[in-house]
Amino acid sequence: MWPFDTRQSLESAGVFKGFTDWHSHILPGVDDGVPDMESALQVLERYEQLGIRELWLTPHVMEDIPNGTDALQQRFGELASAYSGPLTLHLAAEYMLDNGFEERLDNDDLLCIGPPDSRMLLVETSYFSPPMNLYDLIARIREKGYQPLLAHPERFLYMSGVDYERLREMGVQFQCNITSLTGEYGKAACRKFSAFLDKGWIRVLGTDIHRLGSFNLAIARRCLSGKQMKKL
Repeated sequence: MWPFDTRQSLESAGVFKGFTDWHSHILPGVDDGVPDMESALQVLERYEQLGIRELWLTPHVMEDIPNGTDALQQRFGELASAYSGPLTLHLAAEYMLDNGFEERLDNDDLLCIGPPDSRMLLVETSYFSPPMNLYDLIARIREKGYQPLLAHPERFLYMSGVDYERLREMGVQFQCNITSLTGEYGKAACRKFSAFLDKGWIRVLGTDIHRLGSFNLAIARRCLSGKQMKKL
């Protein structure tokens, strides 16, 4: 299903044919991602060329980037009106687990990702350290009837196998970045991706694209076996 070797790029291996991107920063001018409408349309054109079928726009929502739900929906409407291609676009958000998130959770002021009945929320933490109340927050998300989907857990430097096991026991699903396989985030992230795949822990994949030029289609590292590749 994914026949690349160390001489093939993700693109030439056909990884993106029919792909659904569950994590992107293409909604223009709302965070540190794509800056304007023209750039967003260029990224979408590139997605068409790659054969990507569907994508979720997941702008950051955090204390430093306090995007409001109404404003994001308005901007999404503008992009949807400007784009006339074959891609299916959806709006969600990537929520940092910080004090601002707790207020949004209390008010159910959230943009879910995935099928409506899944009530999934794409959430993240700092790469270097967790919030002091990480597990309490996860429990509160579940109590409110939402399904936590953790963004790019393979990149979290502070997490070990025990941490990942505990999150899984609490019902947390994992969204991994496909570009972790190119070595973009280092060897440790690539190894963790491989381990998650073996355990069946990867719910969905995304690119986490912020700019057209940052979309890493570089030579893929040989961090997966042939058997693992068939699981993707």
